[in-house]
Amino acid sequence: MMTKKTISASRAFLILFLCHMITALEVPLDSILLKELSQPPTITQQSPKDYIVDPRENIVIQCEAKGKPPPSFSWTRNGTHFDIDKDARVTVKPNSGTLVINIMNGGKAEAYEGIYQCTARNERGAAISNNIVIRSSRSPLWTKEKVEPKHVREGDPLVLHCSPPVGLPPPIIFWMDNSFQRLPQNERVSQGLNGDLYFSNVKPEDTREDYICYARFNHTQTIQQKQPISVKVFSMDSLNETISANLSDTDFYGAKPLTERRPTLLTPMGSTSNKVELRGNVLLLECIAEGLPTPVIRWIKEGGELPVNRTFFENFKKTLKIIEVSEADSGKYKCVARNPLGSTHHTITVTVKAAPYWITAPRNLVLSPGEDGTLICRANGNPKPNISWLTNGVPIAIAPEDPSRKVDGDTIIFSDVQERSSAVYQCNASNEYGYLLANAFVNVLAEPPRILTPANKLYQVIANNPALLDCAFFGSPVPEIEWFKGVKGSILRGDLYVFHDNGTLEIPVAQKDSTGTYTCVARNKLGKVQNEVHLEVKDPTMIIKQPEYKIIQRGGQVSFECTIKHDPTLIPTITWVKDNGELPDDERFIIHKDSLAIMNVTDKDDGTYTCVANTTLDSVSASAVLTVVAATPTPAIIYDRPNPPFDLELTDQLERSIQLSWIPGYDNNSPITNFVIEYEDGMHEPGIWHYQTEVHGTQTTVQLKLSPYVNYSFRVIAVNEIGRSQPSEASEQYLTKAAKPDENPSGVQGIGSEPDNLVIIWEPLKGFQSNGPGLQYKVSWRQKDVGDEWTSVIVANVSKYIVSGTPTFVPYEIKVQALNDLGYAPEPAEVIGHSGEDLPMVAPGNVQVHIVNSTLAKVHWDPVPLKTVRGHLQGYRIYYWKVQSLSKRRRRHVEKKILTFSGNKTHGMLPGLEPYSSYKLNVRVVNGKGEGPASPDKLFKTPEGVPSSPSFLKITNPTLDSLTLEWGPPTHPNGVLIAYTLKFQPINSTHELGPLVEIRIPANETSLILSNLNYSTRYKFYFYAQTSVGAGSQITEEAVTIMDEGKMAMASRQVDIATQGWFIGLMCAVALLILILLIVCFIRRNKGGKYPVKEKEDAHADPEIQPMKEDDGTFGEYGDAEDHKPLKKGSRTPSDRTVKKEDSDDSLVDYGEGVNGQFNEDGSFIGQYSGKKEKEPAEGNESSEAPSPVNAMNSFV
Repeated sequence: MMTKKTISASRAFLILFLCHMITALEVPLDSILLKELSQPPTITQQSPKDYIVDPRENIVIQCEAKGKPPPSFSWTRNGTHFDIDKDARVTVKPNSGTLVINIMNGGKAEAYEGIYQCTARNERGAAISNNIVIRSSRSPLWTKEKVEPKHVREGDPLVLHCSPPVGLPPPIIFWMDNSFQRLPQNERVSQGLNGDLYFSNVKPEDTREDYICYARFNHTQTIQQKQPISVKVFSMDSLNETISANLSDTDFYGAKPLTERRPTLLTPMGSTSNKVELRGNVLLLECIAEGLPTPVIRWIKEGGELPVNRTFFENFKKTLKIIEVSEADSGKYKCVARNPLGSTHHTITVTVKAAPYWITAPRNLVLSPGEDGTLICRANGNPKPNISWLTNGVPIAIAPEDPSRKVDGDTIIFSDVQERSSAVYQCNASNEYGYLLANAFVNVLAEPPRILTPANKLYQVIANNPALLDCAFFGSPVPEIEWFKGVKGSILRGDLYVFHDNGTLEIPVAQKDSTGTYTCVARNKLGKVQNEVHLEVKDPTMIIKQPEYKIIQRGGQVSFECTIKHDPTLIPTITWVKDNGELPDDERFIIHKDSLAIMNVTDKDDGTYTCVANTTLDSVSASAVLTVVAATPTPAIIYDRPNPPFDLELTDQLERSIQLSWIPGYDNNSPITNFVIEYEDGMHEPGIWHYQTEVHGTQTTVQLKLSPYVNYSFRVIAVNEIGRSQPSEASEQYLTKAAKPDENPSGVQGIGSEPDNLVIIWEPLKGFQSNGPGLQYKVSWRQKDVGDEWTSVIVANVSKYIVSGTPTFVPYEIKVQALNDLGYAPEPAEVIGHSGEDLPMVAPGNVQVHIVNSTLAKVHWDPVPLKTVRGHLQGYRIYYWKVQSLSKRRRRHVEKKILTFSGNKTHGMLPGLEPYSSYKLNVRVVNGKGEGPASPDKLFKTPEGVPSSPSFLKITNPTLDSLTLEWGPPTHPNGVLIAYTLKFQPINSTHELGPLVEIRIPANETSLILSNLNYSTRYKFYFYAQTSVGAGSQITEEAVTIMDEGKMAMASRQVDIATQGWFIGLMCAVALLILILLIVCFIRRNKGGKYPVKEKEDAHADPEIQPMKEDDGTFGEYGDAEDHKPLKKGSRTPSDRTVKKEDSDDSLVDYGEGVNGQFNEDGSFIGQYSGKKEKEPAEGNESSEAPSPVNAMNSFV
């Protein structure tokens, strides 16, 4: 019988990943298979190497293992066999190797300190755990000491020593006052790494008697307190007053005024020091200086830069913190303390050593008889670690010999293995700073192929989507997988299919003809097995008639249609939604098979309606908007909001309830639909009205629930379809009795603002929720899953409490309980919070880049261990940048780009890359605090792509039959250019294109002369470059060859009138006439004599030659004062080039030399006349030009 199954991309990825692990390392987790196959032991869980236990609790040393048959367990303590049966306090958990040591009933944890090791053994070998060092936690008391008060002069430095007791593990130190409030710290006052409190200079406000050093021992959840230290700071003024009061008038002694001084270091001492740190740890360097003014600290690394993204400054830059240190961080670090009076410095020489770390850890081998294999164990460290091998927990040198194995340093080579070669091998890499121990088994199995996918599984997909057909398998040797279609079909090959290593067959684009039976065949030298699965490809669901936009009047009805087409074997369901939410629960909405109808439409029905068609395999939707408009107005009764209710009365007054009644106001022709009751708390929030409840419009009495310790007043609001009435008058007040709180604060959260604290916040109860006076909160917390007792504190009516000295990012159980003077609220619910985040410690490893195409790359990386994230994992961030273009061979400005991938992803795509370029990238993990360290830069190169268009194309030097083409190479070649291609074709007078000619040009050419072209012809050119990938974008241009010379001459004779004989003769005649005119004018001018214009005008009897008056717009007197004024607009000649005779005589002859007149080079007359613009228009149009010889000639006609 076939079982149905739909394809899921996420499931397919999971299967692909699991099957990859199966073939690489382990036997599949198939229940039937696990019952039949043998497997050597594998340690799955163990306690940490350095295990500090709480002396108040039982000791649990974990050791869990798996194998077939199930392994048995044994223990050693301090190198000798640990006989569990002889100690009544020691038991082993059932079906486990985990030890439980009972010390709760009189036992002592110190008696069980030592080095423990677990061995898990079955018939196929033995696996061993790490050496687990058990030590009991210690939190000793402070030694008794007499703390002397500190008397300091203002401006002097001060160090308050903490000297905490030595505990296991070391305590967390912090300074507080008697009120358990953290002492403020700044650049002047800060705590050192050793716990001491340093003052660069003291001020009078530092005077106090409660400087208290606290030591928190996290394992035992205890806090030890040092005796309070009293500090008294004497200011200069008060000190001088004290001195003067005790000296006579003749004494002149006094305290010296406050003087500034250059910095000196309080810690470390001297000018140099040394520091050794292990690889992967956090390096902390500290410099604290005194001085006045307060010095500022700056850090530098001699001969290098501080590592980017791993360097942090803490404690007001007095502490340099470098995370994930490596050997490259070794060197000399200098801190410089500076103030305006000078500076001092200290050099710390840092040496980074390394405990062993894996380069290649050994991995399990599953082999078949006769096969070969290798176990590789490679580790590094400083100093370089020593590699040693064990087999089944015994040094390999004294273990039973196996002819199939050969040890070669860090590698064991296996050849022609047999079933007896199965064993568990241990690799130990150690140096003076630590060791690594890894188990890896060799399991020799001879198993015929098995297919784990159920037979006759049915897969269903929608056409044009991918189909994934499973064939999970196992066998030893690893079987080969083949796929067939149909009963007697041939083996599937080609680009239509993708064959995955886990046996899955992928059809990237399934079509209807992909439907059928597929057979998976698995074979190795021990046999063959096959399995059939079935694929059905369905037609997609489509909406063939979509809902349309509608405008409807209020009170009308509307219908939306939605007709779908679907695969006949699938059962669709049609759902209607409004504004992406459910349809209103209203009988006016009627859903039919293919439509939605809305009756009696109201304004609330306005919105977007969406039809959603779903099948088991796909989903489609279509939307339309409904707009509701007002109906055509008709004369009607005037509707309005109701009048407010009145006569409110309180009856049946009890502690937690009361009855309210009222009389409704007039409804103003719209029935009252409901009444809203509001209340005022006159004690806690006077003047603010809150919603209490609402009742139906026919109800005028309501029983109200009350809260304790509230001074109530009530009012009522009537509501109809038009709106809400004004509120009624307030009722009389009623005060309820106080009681314990009924509820606890909401919104309880636990978050950290710093890596070593936990900030607990909550929404405080409102005044009426307090139920009585003296509202407070009991805040409780404990670390999750470590069995701690609750730590509690009672705080005032606030909304926040800060727990200091917490481990970084660990879960806490938190609860906040309300209480008042009458008692506690019910037990609150617990919430889970986390202490503060810190920056991630580890960079993602194994970064790999897969080039998809010339502009797209896929990046893979290994996720960092969650415990190193030290916060909420937000995702991974890829920084990538272009190093250089491989075609231009020159570097450019580095512009880094960033892509962030949310969640615990292990891959991402880099789009928009430039072809044929060199890139670098690194990957960082991101939490709520920020970014972790970057992975090593990964270099990758993009392949060639097609080029851009040539930068330019110019066509020059046209001749009768040739053109010269010049071009520039592409701005973005995107690879190595192999050639250019030129295509061109003629264009005739009707813009029709002629035959296309193509020419291939070598890539190193930049110009070309095209010959044998037609004269006077327009050509269109298409030009593009090519790389080995293909042709790039083209650039186009047009050009024309020149005309034939004979035809050009004919055209010139036809159009060049300036070369015709008749035209030349006419021009000569005109020139001769002008010359005669000039001669005549010159003679007449000489005959006129030289006299003032005024006298000439007085001698004439003819009134027409008398001076013209200003009022009629004619010329007035010509005076010397106006000799140099320009000719005014009103006195110029008409634009038709005609001049009246009398005007001409007066202007050119009678004035003679009395006018500064002359002819310029083009024959026009330049004169200066005095006169005003005519008030009435003269005959003809006015001209802006001066009189010309042509005008003068006209006066003689």
